[in-house]
Amino acid sequence: MAWTGYQVFLALLLVTCGSINTISTKWTDKIKSFGKDDTTPRQFNHPFIQASIMFMGEFLCVVVFKILFCRLQRKNDGSEDQHTLTKGNRNFSQFILMPPAMCDLIATSTMYVGLTLTYASSFQMLRGSVIIFVALFSKFFLGRQLGSRRWIGILFIAVGLAVVGVSDMLSNDNKGDTTKILIGDCLIVLAQIITATQMTYEEKYVGSLNIPSLQAVGWEGIFGFVVLSILLVPMYFIHVPSVFSNNPRGVLEDAIDAFYMIKHNYMLLVPITGTIFSIAFFNFAGISVTKEISATTRMVLDSIRTIVIWSVSLAIGWQNFHPLQLLGFASLLFGMCIYNDIIVMRPLRAIGRCLCCRASEDDEMRQPIVNQQADQA
Repeated sequence: MAWTGYQVFLALLLVTCGSINTISTKWTDKIKSFGKDDTTPRQFNHPFIQASIMFMGEFLCVVVFKILFCRLQRKNDGSEDQHTLTKGNRNFSQFILMPPAMCDLIATSTMYVGLTLTYASSFQMLRGSVIIFVALFSKFFLGRQLGSRRWIGILFIAVGLAVVGVSDMLSNDNKGDTTKILIGDCLIVLAQIITATQMTYEEKYVGSLNIPSLQAVGWEGIFGFVVLSILLVPMYFIHVPSVFSNNPRGVLEDAIDAFYMIKHNYMLLVPITGTIFSIAFFNFAGISVTKEISATTRMVLDSIRTIVIWSVSLAIGWQNFHPLQLLGFASLLFGMCIYNDIIVMRPLRAIGRCLCCRASEDDEMRQPIVNQQADQA
């Protein structure tokens, strides 16, 4: 069935905003500025501040929800109970969303730390490992059975992840920082375990409540922003190895230093603003694509986003091309397609059915000949 113009718009919005989100975050990491105690400029290495910025973007989703709900409610015709983005259970305990918000906080912060150490394209590709952990958690905690097709898909995804990791190690533009690259890649994969925990919890405890998606994302953004803002205080006093921090005090996060760097280089506001609004529109587009088309389509579009991010990274010189990364991405994409039973398995099954039908027809055509020969004998 052909897509409508609105569905095409949602697909483009999802790919565009998703790509801008990762590129903006990595661009922020690349920009140099003076901190509060610096005599020379350094890169903006403040992953926890960037995570709080991401939660601000999620918070915008609940703002959009409230505005849309109020506009529909004023019509006094029950439109708020019919519209895709507002219908559902709006009277629920918001604290049911606290656990997934905390998972989101830990996962996002960990991924952003990893992003400061590795490439933007690898960051996006390695996030595909979440499929493996979601599948395993669904089996052990939700009692869902995994067929042979999905195990084969998981195998290809795992191989793709390994190849991406090896390509990062062998890349000739890491300037000997292979340890940092490896740590960054491992942190991103580790974060996907937390993300899979979030998804499993949401499916088991939140999905049945029929909460409007924008409202759920918005409340997770509120909880994440508030809690992370509080955690920035102890982070100011926690000293960590230099690989995880480049601020003068050598602490896990120096929020004051981050604000000084923004003050000394207003160019930082460009990617930061891009992150806030891109994450808001990305969540809206993702929710809408899932409802208007399908979740598998959203996965395919997410893979296209990886291609965009990789292309931009190569074009602007953030990394050099390595053929192994292409092989790793192909294995990841192939595994995702097998796992979700799209593009790959359906044509193979169709070919198999055609071959079976042809063999059956051949048997039927041969049968009368055999009988005729028997009669003549």
